[in-house]
Amino acid sequence: MGSSTMVGAERKKKTKGIVVLIVLGLLIITAFIISMNTGFTKLSPLEVLRTLFGSGTPKQELILFEFRLPRIVIAVLIGAGLALSGCILQGVSRNALADPGILGINAGAGLMVMLFVSFFPTTTAAPIFLLPILALIGASFAAFLIYILSYKKGEGILPTRMLLTGIGIAAGISSAMIVLTLRLSPEKYQFVATWLAGSIWGSNWKFVWALLPFILVLVPLVLAKARVLNVLNLGDQTASGLGAPVECERMILLAAAAVLAGACVSVSGGIGFVGLIGPHLARRLVGPKHQFLLPASALVGSLLVLVADTLGRVILQPSEIPAGILVAILGAPYFLYLLSRTK
Repeated sequence: MGSSTMVGAERKKKTKGIVVLIVLGLLIITAFIISMNTGFTKLSPLEVLRTLFGSGTPKQELILFEFRLPRIVIAVLIGAGLALSGCILQGVSRNALADPGILGINAGAGLMVMLFVSFFPTTTAAPIFLLPILALIGASFAAFLIYILSYKKGEGILPTRMLLTGIGIAAGISSAMIVLTLRLSPEKYQFVATWLAGSIWGSNWKFVWALLPFILVLVPLVLAKARVLNVLNLGDQTASGLGAPVECERMILLAAAAVLAGACVSVSGGIGFVGLIGPHLARRLVGPKHQFLLPASALVGSLLVLVADTLGRVILQPSEIPAGILVAILGAPYFLYLLSRTK
């Protein structure tokens, strides 16, 4: 009787998880359609439909295909990437406050972006495809520092130590970035200021193609590690007892989180809190099992960034509010709320 009850409960959780994923997918499609119709130049749903099927005017094609669609696609990709990165970090460290922005991984990527901007134009094709690589080098270096400084033999990675180490590294890198801004020309300083605010600046198809390979390779890899994350959540000793190569798997997952965050930050700017909010909201919807938590986090992150970017283009037309600012308006109070509940 007890066994059948457990099987029924598991089946119910699985059904609920699938339903939640479908609903989130439909919400993203809805937000995608609304975003295509939203902007300073109005396009009605019928005009958007005609343009998609090749019957629009040259102006409508330019607005939809060259300005709006690449930006919408990038918002979806970076939302998924940042939320997955945060979900991995929370699972590996068993720290509910872990996030690539809070821990300094985004800052490491940002430092490399700033160095890149200082020496290269951002409009030529080759540097655009180099940008994610340089950003992930910076993010990986920051993640390596956090791991080394927060790891203690016999204790592993303690959540509090990891959080404080990450905050310290983020503060140090941010200070270095401020010093670097003093050497920038006014035009490049304006770009950096916009980037730091979390504006999706890489809004053309070249940036989509530069980011897409990282997403296509790493997202399936991370989803395949769902069972490993479930085991790591039990603690290092239990995971080792179950036969999991803890340190090896942890390094692989941390590397994946750093690369995802770095690649996304290279085109999204300094958008923070997506990696914090996405996994937490997903956990409330589908529970702690990573088989559903990882894809749900990705979908929630995509929806969050897409909605924030769309609202940012609408609220103060013709000016724009960077998506990072709108996400931070939600994220900062939520972070403080979580901090107050953490023992």
